[in-house]
Amino acid sequence: MKQKYNRTFNSFDYTLFYLTIIACLIGIVAIFTATRSLGTNTNVIVQSGAFIIGIIIMLILSKINYQTFGYLSVPIYIVCVILLIAVLILGSTGNWGARSWIRFGPIGIQPSEICKIGFAITFSKHLSMVKHKINRFSTLLLLSCHLLVFLLLIMLQPDAGSAFVFCFMFAIMLFTAGISYKYIFPTLLAFVAACPIIYFFLLSDYQKHRIDVFFNPELDKLGSGYNVIQSKIAVGSGRFFGKGFLKGTQNQLGFLPTKHTDFIFSVISEEFGFIGSVFVVLILFLIIAKCISISQKSGDSFGKFLSIGIAAMLIFHTFENIGMCIGLMPVTGIPLPFMSYGGTSLLTNMIAIGLVLSVSSHSKSSKYV
Repeated sequence: MKQKYNRTFNSFDYTLFYLTIIACLIGIVAIFTATRSLGTNTNVIVQSGAFIIGIIIMLILSKINYQTFGYLSVPIYIVCVILLIAVLILGSTGNWGARSWIRFGPIGIQPSEICKIGFAITFSKHLSMVKHKINRFSTLLLLSCHLLVFLLLIMLQPDAGSAFVFCFMFAIMLFTAGISYKYIFPTLLAFVAACPIIYFFLLSDYQKHRIDVFFNPELDKLGSGYNVIQSKIAVGSGRFFGKGFLKGTQNQLGFLPTKHTDFIFSVISEEFGFIGSVFVVLILFLIIAKCISISQKSGDSFGKFLSIGIAAMLIFHTFENIGMCIGLMPVTGIPLPFMSYGGTSLLTNMIAIGLVLSVSSHSKSSKYV
């Protein structure tokens, strides 16, 4: 028993663990400066509490063999479906009309965030069971149904941003499993052809408006376009070295809305400049690269798909959030991993890293330092 413990301890990926800690600490500092003008430290306290809980969960998960979660994939799938149904019945409506949160007094949870982990686990297990026949049409149909249950319930909220995250995870994991190009190209063409249908018939008015404003923020300078315009001003005004900690004018004077959540990257860019922005991107890139590396070295398919699914989730969140802050992507409310304010989001990301640490520790071919 002692020998088994030592083998697990020695294969613990300290680099990934410390990179995650650094990313979270950057987020807490950014939230502190973003909420300084509000005259309260409540957000910092909540985020710090979630951070401490997240560290404990990461360490616990790293000691649990990830195969355990694969054996529990069916119950996990059922729980996820129940959560997504519950938010439709009991959930509270946010600023954009989406029913995405279940609140217990001052505490709120966002089931779609938690279900990203559930999807990564259950879909990885599903893929590992059918990988040898991945290019059979019947197999792909069942795999698509696995995704569609999540998508349907999420779009009923509606939460298009989270839906795109699930689709991206699905696509990357299928690609990793070796899906044939004879399916990839027709699917891409079908998606392009379906875009007008999605826009005119499936998106709500506010989602259409967001897309219109994305292409031309001047359409609604004081409404939907205001966030993007102010964000781009904040990012640009930081220049190379930034205006300094607690000295960002867009931030401290309240011109930048939702600055501690959706636009936390804009706060970092304004106060810490290009140098700070590049450092943040580098940290997130290294975390993602570590997840991909662990996936490639995993000794079994379940660990491989689980790690790559989590990497895909982090890639989409990072690209979308930073993209919307600089006007390259539409505003969807997708948080920046580990840095945007939100206990559910932070814990989800730290749980995800805990699972990857478990893969690095317990995979049969683990060779980590």
